Amino acid sequence: MQPHTEPERSRPLRSWIRASPGTHAWLLIIAVTSVIVAVAPEGVDHFLFHRNSSNIQQLVKHPFQALVGSAFWIENPASLALYAVLFEVFHASVERWLGTLRWLAIVATAHVVATLISQQLVLTAIRDHRAPRSMAHVVDIGVSYGLAAAVGVLTYRLPNPWRWLYLAGAVAFFGLPLATGGTFTDAGHAIALSIGLLAWPLTRNPHPHGHGHEHEHGHWHSDAHPSHVSRET
Repeated sequence: MQPHTEPERSRPLRSWIRASPGTHAWLLIIAVTSVIVAVAPEGVDHFLFHRNSSNIQQLVKHPFQALVGSAFWIENPASLALYAVLFEVFHASVERWLGTLRWLAIVATAHVVATLISQQLVLTAIRDHRAPRSMAHVVDIGVSYGLAAAVGVLTYRLPNPWRWLYLAGAVAFFGLPLATGGTFTDAGHAIALSIGLLAWPLTRNPHPHGHGHEHEHGHWHSDAHPSHVSRET
């Protein structure tokens, strides 16, 4: 009797998922929370968003929960398919290239730093009477700060001259809204992108699993920039 062999076509997908476990674990959690939001009774979704938001109020009361929890919710469950594509293009590519620990260090640092600085900007605006006090309670959830950092560090994966064209597109996408009177979220995106770009030293010795895949590069996704206070890209 011949041993059972797995279909050849299934192996590249399984290999890709195994090479980027952090990305797919994160995406799975987002899928679960999106289903919860989709089936939750009216009003419960707003409670969950505010409870896991990284706004000023939650950062003061529950800083750890706010910083961690806000990274696992998206406000519109219908956007899950788009995020799945973005995660595969950017997060999975970076994790496969640099390894899970370095990928996580970059995106987690960007998420935390961008959140804290952007919320400090909100607090300063409130104190200077340039923003209403209600901004301290605004919903601030989403995964786009981590995505912006992944976009930034992925610059170093590309060869010249594509690297500079990609960088110009990333800077324009995240920088133009900020330069034209953007929100605190736009500032957070620019900060996160900068952190990704500043992570260049971590790219000098790529993860061994990334060798042999020098032509597997991510491509820029030119989606419309968000106008809502949540961080959905």
